[in-house]
Amino acid sequence: MSESLSLSAIADVAETLAREAGELIRREREQNTLRTDYKHQTELVTHADVMADEFITDAIRQRFPHHRILSEETMPDLSQARELDTPLWIVDPIDGTVNYAYGHPQVAVSIAFAERGQVQAGVVHAPFAGETFRATRGQGATLNGQPIRHSGASDLRQSLFATGFPYTKDNLAPLLRRLDAMIHQCRDLRRIGSAALDICWVACGRLDAYYETVSPWDFAAARLIAAEAGATVGHFGTVPEGYPEDLWGQDIVIAAPEIWPRVRDLLRAASGYA
Repeated sequence: MSESLSLSAIADVAETLAREAGELIRREREQNTLRTDYKHQTELVTHADVMADEFITDAIRQRFPHHRILSEETMPDLSQARELDTPLWIVDPIDGTVNYAYGHPQVAVSIAFAERGQVQAGVVHAPFAGETFRATRGQGATLNGQPIRHSGASDLRQSLFATGFPYTKDNLAPLLRRLDAMIHQCRDLRRIGSAALDICWVACGRLDAYYETVSPWDFAAARLIAAEAGATVGHFGTVPEGYPEDLWGQDIVIAAPEIWPRVRDLLRAASGYA
C-alpha cells in the first residue's frame, strides 16, 4: 500500500485494524482462559494485549515501512513522541486492561496517526459495545458513522466528570486533592477505567469533563476525536517547551467549552500550580 495516502484513507486503515484487533480480543476473552501477568510490578497485562499489539504493529509495518510506531506493549519508547521527522502511529491494543480481565465491557482499541507531533487521524473502537469513534483533523468526529458533538454543558454544578488513578499508589495525595475539588463542584464522578473511552464519552456528550495524567497511547486518538467534536482540549499544567502538545499526557483536561476554564482553574488550584 502506498505511503502517500489521504488522511481519510489513513483513518480507514486505522479503523480496519482497530476493528480486527477488537474482534481478536473479544474472541480471546470469550473462548479462552485469559493469561495475565504484570509489568512494572503493578500494571496488569494479558496475553491478548500482546497479541493485539503485535497484530496491529505488524500490519502497520507492512503497509508503512518508513513510519514509526509507539505502542504500549511492544514499542513503548516515549522518546518517539519528540521525534518529528517521520509519521508516527500511536497504538493501545487494549485500553482498559483491568476491565478486560474482569469481564467489564468498557474496553477499547485506540489507534492514532501523527505527523510532526500533531495527531491527524484517530480511531477508538469499543468491541464489546460495538462502538467506533473516529476523527480526521478538520473533518469532524463520528460514532458508528454518525456525527457527534460535546454535551454543551454550561453549569459546572450540573456536570458529570471522569478521571482515573494510577496503578502505583505512592503519590495519591495530589490526585485526592483534585478529586476533592471537583466532586464538591460537579454533579458526580464516573470511573470508567478506560481513558480513551472517557474522552470519547466527552466527545459524544455522555460526560461533560475529563482530567488525568496518562500515556500517549491512552489518549492520542481520543483527544483528536474530542477536539473534532467541539470539546476544548488542553492541560491544567505546563507543557514542556518543544514537546508536542497533542502527545503530552500529563495534566490533561478535556471538557465542554463553557466549563473548561472553570475545570482547569479548579485543578490548577488543587495542584498548587501558580
